[in-house]
Amino acid sequence: MTVSRRNVLLLGGLGVVGAGALSLPRGQVEAKSASRLSSAEMPKPFQSEFVKPPVLAPDRTEVDPADGRPVNYYTVTEQAAMASILPRLQTPILGYNGIFPGPTISLDQGTKAVVRVRNKLPATHSNDGHVLATSTHLHGSASLPQYDGYASDVTHPGFFKDYHYPNFQPARTLWYHDHGVHFTAQNAYSGLAAQYHMHDPLERQLLPQNDFDVPLIISDAMFAANGALGYDDNTHSGLWGDVILVNGKPWPVMKVQKRIYRFRVLNCSISRSLRLTLSTGDPLIIVGTDGGLVPTAQKVANYRHAGAERYEVLIDFRKYKTGQRVELRNLSNPNNVDYDFTGKVMAFDVTDVPVNTSDPTWNTVPTQLAPGNEVMALSEKQATKVRKFRVKRSDTTNLWTIDDDSWQDVIASGYKKAAAEVDLDAVEVWEIENRSGGWFHPVHIHLVDFKILSRNGRAPFPQELGPKDVVYVGEGETVRLLMEFGPHRGRYMVHCHNLPHEDHDMMVQFRVGLKEDDNDPNDPMTAALPQWEG
Repeated sequence: MTVSRRNVLLLGGLGVVGAGALSLPRGQVEAKSASRLSSAEMPKPFQSEFVKPPVLAPDRTEVDPADGRPVNYYTVTEQAAMASILPRLQTPILGYNGIFPGPTISLDQGTKAVVRVRNKLPATHSNDGHVLATSTHLHGSASLPQYDGYASDVTHPGFFKDYHYPNFQPARTLWYHDHGVHFTAQNAYSGLAAQYHMHDPLERQLLPQNDFDVPLIISDAMFAANGALGYDDNTHSGLWGDVILVNGKPWPVMKVQKRIYRFRVLNCSISRSLRLTLSTGDPLIIVGTDGGLVPTAQKVANYRHAGAERYEVLIDFRKYKTGQRVELRNLSNPNNVDYDFTGKVMAFDVTDVPVNTSDPTWNTVPTQLAPGNEVMALSEKQATKVRKFRVKRSDTTNLWTIDDDSWQDVIASGYKKAAAEVDLDAVEVWEIENRSGGWFHPVHIHLVDFKILSRNGRAPFPQELGPKDVVYVGEGETVRLLMEFGPHRGRYMVHCHNLPHEDHDMMVQFRVGLKEDDNDPNDPMTAALPQWEG
């Protein structure tokens, strides 16, 4: 096994070699550990208390005179901070408002948001010296291009940018994270990630709310001996840590009542995929996907969950005994690197706290949720074009590409080169083929929600029977996706959400309703420039 040019880096500038620095995982690789912590400092499963990220209050609420809709104004500051992740050692992070995960933004459909993101980070990253310029992507939002987190539309330290979010889509779990060009992986891994919840009346009626509506932001990490985050991207192939974090805590324990809970599960790992299951063998009930509620609830014994995907899951704790412990486990998938305890995620301890039975969601598992979802109602007969893409690694440049295109090509073209030009409101089928060998690729298409039509000619998995914006494309798989392009004109990205792949350089763009030389009022590089704050 070899260690590449800058694989072995971490915050604080110290080196750490992850056990098994692999340039090409094949199958499911297992190793003992990656961190260089002493046994006394290494966290153990189920020793930490579960925490929910705080909900961010708006600075103010106004009414948009143009349409009479309410607008919430928020401020989020990107800053370096210290986090209490390990039992005794402190860990340097980059966080929204100085915490990881960042604060949750929660609002109702129809309430617009203006989020001022202030870059108060150091000038450069402490591990490899890259400039800490950031671009904030609200993943799951149909935002205008200049507010979508276009990778090269970066905000430098000392500047801020106001991001405008329309929030007209159905209720869903979104998340916001850094998307800065060529350094998304390190910046997101360092802590720049958080959830964003959009509610609507149907979702509020059907599913648990408040204390019983729980974000689970799952990630993996490795640590140096001094408690800093280790970073080993295995020749830009991926990072697989040996410590599983949930909301920034290692393998936490959550106390639960004997009722039904809703969990908004985000895989925030920059490379690792998950296969979640319960230790009891009881089902996980999928009620939401990336784009909101599924038409019909799906019971699964386990499910495959790639980075950036969101699944809303019900777990029914009613039948368990007081004091019983239920574990959420990870069965893993091919092409991960697994360690001693990466098969565990968190635990639930069942209590005898009285349940409020006046809340109808305490014992209700809805079967029909959103049968009229517009995305899932799309028919392949509506498609006017089929486009085919292949995710692969270039034999000549060693870069990850979509077909033979990369973000370097987009930059070199003056941001004109596009992998596709689609008409506004067009319905198309996109086929994505993975013949890269030894890898899976979570592919994210910005702007749209899509319907997964098939995988290698077979039906999608049960958990995928809802609107999606990320699709897990496994080794040797070809997926067919159906989507309608709108409501905005402009340029949007398509990329792999194994973030070292995105950074090197598996990302392209498409144009909606525009030709290459058309005037673009929503040009993401010029239409909404960051402003100096000092």
